[in-house]
Amino acid sequence: MKIRSLLVGLVAVGLSSVALAAEPIVIKFSHVVAQDTPKGKAAEKFKALAEEYTKGAVKVEVYANSTLYKDKEEMEALQLGAVQLLAPSLAKFGPLGVREFEVFDLPYIFDGYEALNKITQGAVGQQLLAKLEPKGIRGLAFWDNGFKSFSANSPIKKPEDLRGKKMRIQSSKVLEEQMREVKSLPQVMAFSEVYQALQTGVVDGTENPHSNLYTQKMHEVQKHMTLTDHGYLGYAVITNKKFWDGLPAEIRTQLDKAMVESTVYANQIAKEENDKSLEAVRASGKTEIHTPTAEEKAAFKKAFAPVHKKMESRIGAELIQSIYKETGFDPAKL
Repeated sequence: MKIRSLLVGLVAVGLSSVALAAEPIVIKFSHVVAQDTPKGKAAEKFKALAEEYTKGAVKVEVYANSTLYKDKEEMEALQLGAVQLLAPSLAKFGPLGVREFEVFDLPYIFDGYEALNKITQGAVGQQLLAKLEPKGIRGLAFWDNGFKSFSANSPIKKPEDLRGKKMRIQSSKVLEEQMREVKSLPQVMAFSEVYQALQTGVVDGTENPHSNLYTQKMHEVQKHMTLTDHGYLGYAVITNKKFWDGLPAEIRTQLDKAMVESTVYANQIAKEENDKSLEAVRASGKTEIHTPTAEEKAAFKKAFAPVHKKMESRIGAELIQSIYKETGFDPAKL
């Protein structure tokens, strides 16, 4: 009788072990934008690929639109291990102490996606991601969003039109300097709070890629937008280094594969989604869209040119020069 009870107990323990072994590894992926943005769609793509390639050994839970953590909370949550994946905008790493990432905020440093990808998909990009390791963060990939336009409730056709306007920006010393250079008033604010701030007049305007502006309905509370393409907004997909290094090697290999493929997808749809969002804003009739002439664009470039030199001591002159060299950028043409 005792032997039988022992056998039953062993069987129960065995089944329990099997059940435990079958429990998937849960990866919480938090981000602050809508699900139908380039980043939101790429996060869902990673989820699908990760679960497929690991045959269900990994379960990815995606929390969009700041439903889990807001801008200022998510980085600390990652470092504490409360969340496993983030895709913060590149401006978020300056406050973390990795100021080099603010190079992406320099106005007009990238003349389109081709120049940008030479950095994000090359050696300079990998060197930047490696700088996150001492913070307990593993950089996995760069995801594009797009190039930014200015919006406000009055026309912005020349740099002087920004003078005195309260403009929402991300937390970035470079973006602060960018706004001050044209005598506007930079207002650092969480992304989730921007719509209401625009609606109530707490801020006058903002800068965004079109997909962010449209999916957050900011076009409903902004009468004018100018297609300046003055700055880039992209993301670094990051994970808690201890968590990632602690994964079984075969699981990590499949997740790396999923990340590579979802990155290709993310960067393919970024321009497409922004173009579609721009047309949707245009079709809404709520926002007047202005395309700058060559002379107007040159005026914006000239107005923002001093920001590059002023930020050398913060970002690193050597890094800035290495980007100029890789992309063929000539600051004298700003």
